[in-house]
Amino acid sequence: MDFLEESNIKETFQSGFKTFHSMETALIKVLNDIMLETDRGNPVLLVLLDLTAAFDTVDHQVLLHRLEYNVRISGLALDWFRSYLKDRTLSVRMGGFGSGFTHLRWGVPQGSILGPLLFLIYILPLGDIMRKYGIRFHMYADDCQLYLPLDYKSDCPIITLMHCLTEVKSWLTDNFLCLNESKTEAVLFGLHRDLEQSKLDCRDTNAYLRSSAVNLRVTSDNAFTFNAHVGAAVSSFFYHLRHLAKVKSFSTRKNLKTVVHVFITSRFDYCNSVLIGVRQSTVARLQLVQNAAARFLEGKRKYDHVTPILADLHWLPVAFRVHFKILLLLFKTLNGMAPEYLSDLLQPYISSHSLCSESHHLLLVPATRLKTRGDRAFSVAGPKLWNDLLLSVRLSTSVEVFKKALKTNCYNLAFKSVC
Repeated sequence: MDFLEESNIKETFQSGFKTFHSMETALIKVLNDIMLETDRGNPVLLVLLDLTAAFDTVDHQVLLHRLEYNVRISGLALDWFRSYLKDRTLSVRMGGFGSGFTHLRWGVPQGSILGPLLFLIYILPLGDIMRKYGIRFHMYADDCQLYLPLDYKSDCPIITLMHCLTEVKSWLTDNFLCLNESKTEAVLFGLHRDLEQSKLDCRDTNAYLRSSAVNLRVTSDNAFTFNAHVGAAVSSFFYHLRHLAKVKSFSTRKNLKTVVHVFITSRFDYCNSVLIGVRQSTVARLQLVQNAAARFLEGKRKYDHVTPILADLHWLPVAFRVHFKILLLLFKTLNGMAPEYLSDLLQPYISSHSLCSESHHLLLVPATRLKTRGDRAFSVAGPKLWNDLLLSVRLSTSVEVFKKALKTNCYNLAFKSVC
């Protein structure tokens, strides 16, 4: 890893299996770019590509060639990799039964530490193809997102995208990887009134156009409402609550609290940063679940006032959890614990009249036009929340200190009537 970092052999817009990177950071970057473009009045086409069994179809000879000529590994080190891949066998075992061994002629060993890294090296050239055509992209392992602003008056961007997709498919074929056409989806983002009045032709991608699509386990819709994503989450949460009710009578409170956290409260935080700026009614649906979980855990009735219960459990309400996540990501970004592509979205605020602001660690808030688009981008909403924080919180010396101070601050704001 040190060698790859020092040699700058990496894909900046690859978030799979990398320190400080995650599905959430990948989504934040892509949605930030799309929201800012649509805020400027430009529709954006997002194309989601998925590869079929990509880890299992890696060709060993191609991989060794990539290691030798792209990564510049040779001699004994290359022999180590050759030995690692050669003569591997696979067996399936379940209980006391097991299958025979079969020779593993393709693929990288899954469940290994080295396997995912070798796969990322294998697909390194994909990024160069997208850059050649000027297509913005982001990858998470074998999931690839391509997105580009369109022009109402010209079909040049679409033609460029078609050429790019053709070359991508050709490269995949040459490297023994297969594009899963059934999972390929596209979403056209933009203001509804503009999209309805335009005669925008997305050419061959029309067959894949959807009003919403599941992207890295988050259902994104072309109006950024996230209603489908929240609706699915709410259904899942209540499903688990109903089943937990059956075991409550013979479970200790400690065990019950652990199970509620595993199945419900921890899932509130999965990629919840994308919910910044959504309608209050959307947040209210998630809040109903949190309220129900709190009452369930504390043995309260349906209509008991929930605020004191949440305060006793030290559960931040949903809206505050979203703010907490964004602010935590901002702190990590400003302190070198986040992807480079997030750092590039933030700029320090420098006043032309006074130097006092420099010691306050404020961030520049870019100008935008629309509350439902630009104001919700990470590079806009994040700095607004950051600048509103107490200076003592912004000046925290570590992640743990920041999290503690931030939670105290959010707790006091959320439950000031109780406090």
